[in-house]
Amino acid sequence: MAEKQVMLTEAGLKKLEEKLEKLKSVRRIEVAERIKQAIDFGDISENSEYEDAKNEQAFIEGEILTLEKMLRNSQIIEDDKSNKGIVALGNTVVIKDLEFNEDQVYTIVGSAEADPKDLKISNESPVGQAIIGKKIGDTIEVHVPAGVLQYQIVEIRA
Repeated sequence: MAEKQVMLTEAGLKKLEEKLEKLKSVRRIEVAERIKQAIDFGDISENSEYEDAKNEQAFIEGEILTLEKMLRNSQIIEDDKSNKGIVALGNTVVIKDLEFNEDQVYTIVGSAEADPKDLKISNESPVGQAIIGKKIGDTIEVHVPAGVLQYQIVEIRA
């Protein structure tokens, strides 16, 4: 089975690489030191410090494997100048909520980079899916559990 391609911006790729490097060069060493200290406390069969450190080590190793897989399957989102005027991955899009008459600004990124607090939404999210391929002035409907939200594309930034 083919592994899922991970769409990343240049900044997202750099962020994942930095996180992986920190896990490998800093966190691994910190946890190994915690394990060593816990062993020094004596009997590890009833040592909660040892158990906690081993659990953290397993978590870190799992995260390293996940990040390595993501990076191995990553594809950089290219800045496509020929697609001007059509929403694509990597674009920052201003949409107007037609119910509340408020503008919202989102950057469309791959799911690995999505961070709603930073106004980065995934191309796989309901809003992301609805606006990909649309043009300025298009009205879109997004079906959510609370009903249907209507937006209009106001601006597309590369």
